[in-house]
Amino acid sequence: MAAVKWIVNGRIWNQESGELETRHIRIEDGLIAEIKVGEAPAVAVEETLDAAGKLLSAGFIDMHVHLRDPGFEHKEDIITGTASAAAGGFTTIACMPNTRPVIDTPETVKYILDKAREQGNGVKVLPYAAISKNQLGRELTDFAALKAAGAIGFTDDGVGVQRAQMMKDAMTLAQSLGMPIIAHCEDDSLVEGLYVSEGKFARDNGIKGIPNESEAIHVGRDALLAESTGVHYHVCHVSTEQSVRLIRLAKSVGVRITAEVCPHHLVLSDEDIPDMDSNWKMNPPLRTPRDVEAVIQGLEDGTIDMIVTDHAPHSAEEKARGMELAPFGIVGFETAFPLLYTKFVRTGKWSLGFLLNRMTKVPASVFGLDSGCLELGAPADLTIIDLEQERAVDPATFKSRSNNTPFGGWKLYGWPQATVVGGSVVWSHHTA
Repeated sequence: MAAVKWIVNGRIWNQESGELETRHIRIEDGLIAEIKVGEAPAVAVEETLDAAGKLLSAGFIDMHVHLRDPGFEHKEDIITGTASAAAGGFTTIACMPNTRPVIDTPETVKYILDKAREQGNGVKVLPYAAISKNQLGRELTDFAALKAAGAIGFTDDGVGVQRAQMMKDAMTLAQSLGMPIIAHCEDDSLVEGLYVSEGKFARDNGIKGIPNESEAIHVGRDALLAESTGVHYHVCHVSTEQSVRLIRLAKSVGVRITAEVCPHHLVLSDEDIPDMDSNWKMNPPLRTPRDVEAVIQGLEDGTIDMIVTDHAPHSAEEKARGMELAPFGIVGFETAFPLLYTKFVRTGKWSLGFLLNRMTKVPASVFGLDSGCLELGAPADLTIIDLEQERAVDPATFKSRSNNTPFGGWKLYGWPQATVVGGSVVWSHHTA
């Protein structure tokens, strides 16, 4: 990783004017020490990264990823996962605990932090810890010890907490420690054995589908429990109209509830699924066009706070089992920004600032991180993006160990060119 003292000729989004403006960034001790207007400074080439008129943004933050490490390294590990994140412009990522062993002890939290620091390509990795031991929903983990070890919140992501009393106890304990509860909302009694949503694709193929209520029931239940306990409650990967409505209502009465949405739930519906290709199988499943419009509106009006990828790598062999038997999930780091920039910003639906904020400033604010902004004194965690470059998604070039994506061949704009963490270049397309 090469440290730089200046990033010159970057175009920074001015939130007030709504314009891109050329600036030069001086970096000192890993922090932004100066934001210079006018001519680029005359400095040594080896200490300079020239953005060459491309977008310079705060580094992206992804608060929902699966690194599969420990236990599932054939899918991904901290090394390949952070390499993929850096190639997607992400400087901070938060990894989920559904590993083997589950991240439910201080020792496993320490393993994640140590490996990320030593081998994680410079990307900052923030581990979540499990709500319940081994994610079985029977006994709470030691929240205090996990917080002390470095966990940033508690979640059983991958499975929903089925018992309301267990969730209320978890919220009460998390609130006493000033920690958030992050919830995968899914009622198992409504989804067992199912693999696509109720909708046109399921009907056309004679498949019983997963109903929207499977997600929304838990959202509604947990919003009431969050109101009772006062905890910060965060809803994972919102995908249904009903969930958006319930989150909006909860926010309107003062519940400390936040939420996230994934790129694939913003750009795809179940009607886009071409066939029984398991690269279109994810959890939550792709919903109806009406649900897609609802989550877009929810993001636009602030009901949904941020964008995450739910980066979920699986091996080619696993995905080759077909739609019914393959595991849920797609990779997301390396296509996230180009997908959303092409779909929403280039078409004029969103401003560039809107998209950037929901991938940087907003997640940092929601989770109390010191990154996510490009201002004096902030960490020099930055991303350079070529907004004019168009190229096709080629899964064979992914830095991830896996390439399970439905977006292969899509022609997109807005590809990251370099990623900087703490003033050091951790990835560049020139050296990729």
